[in-house]
Parts: sequence; structure tokens; C-alpha cells
Amino acid sequence: MSFIADSADVSERARLGEGTKVWHLAQVREDAVLGANCIVGRGAYVGTGVQIGENTKIQNYALVYEPAQLGRGVFIGPAVVLTNDTYPRSISPDGTLKSAEDWTPVGVTVGDGASIGARAVCVAPVRIGRWATVAAGAVVTRDVPDYALVAGVPARRVGWVGEAGRPLSDDGGGRFRCPVTGRSYIEEDGVLRAEGRMEDREQA
Repeated sequence: MSFIADSADVSERARLGEGTKVWHLAQVREDAVLGANCIVGRGAYVGTGVQIGENTKIQNYALVYEPAQLGRGVFIGPAVVLTNDTYPRSISPDGTLKSAEDWTPVGVTVGDGASIGARAVCVAPVRIGRWATVAAGAVVTRDVPDYALVAGVPARRVGWVGEAGRPLSDDGGGRFRCPVTGRSYIEEDGVLRAEGRMEDREQA
């Protein structure tokens, strides 16, 4: 069973997975789909038709505008903004107020396990790769590779992180290792990939 705080505004057309919680003053719009065990914090906004995978946390006052797509286990920090308008204008060239039919929304895509720090802004249509980390206050204007750690305005890669979220240690020769899990990674042509599966390490 899901939980909706009394002061939250959740459309009857939204779908909430088992165990999902929507807290005070949050809004979840029509046709949004949230997987199981998600958390939508106080004052957060989830736009029409947004797709959110299971075990995702959207912290207080984050704004997730449609048509964003979030994978499983994503972390959206406080006051994060995922935009949806490449050329924003309130009015058309003739001075009339723009309506929904006057522009085409574009969304931000966030891969499984990725984290976006507090007050970061992701400018659509960017993709945040799996297990990547966007530092607090960053402004992301181009795609972020899997496992990348990006920071700054505009955001640039400053390192690599593993599934545990910690920066990877550089073993030399394009090889990296997670200080928490011990998992190994290799970088080739600016792309990082993990060696083996976490499940294999646990069974070893």
C-alpha cells in the first residue's frame, strides 16, 4: 500500500507503486508512474507522465518536469530542477501568451542508481548515465557518462564513482577500484565499465 500525506496533491490518474510515499505539499501530476518504494519529499513536483523507477528518492522541493524518465534507485537531491524547455519563452513573437500547444517539452533521462546533488540543474534534453553523480549546485548541459562524477557550471567530469557513490581510486593504466566494494573498473576512450558483476564478488 502507498502513503499520501493529507496536504499532498496526487492526481487520481497517477500510479504509485507498493510502498511509495508522497509527503506534505508534494504534487504528482496526471499519468505519472512511480515504481515501488519511492519517496517524494515535501514540496516536490512530479510532472505529467513522468516515469520513475522503483526505490527512487526525490527530496524536498525538487522539480521533475515532464517528460523526464528516471531509472531504478535514483537519488534526486533537495531543490534539484530537471527542466523541459530548450527555448523557454512566456509569450510568442506576436506577444500572445504561449499555450501548451506552442512548444514541445523535452525531458531529462536519469539512469539506474544515479545521484543528483542539492540545487543542481539538469538542462533538457540531457542524459545522466547509470551510477553517475552530479555534484551539488552543478548545471548539466551535456550528457553525463555512466559512473562519471561531474561538478561545476557548466558541469564537467572531475572523476569516476562506483555503485557505492565513492570516488574510485586510480590504479594506473586506465584501471580503477572502488574503496568500499573492491570492485574493479577499466576506462577506455573516455568510457568506464565495471569488470564482472557485483553478484559474482558476493558469491566468491
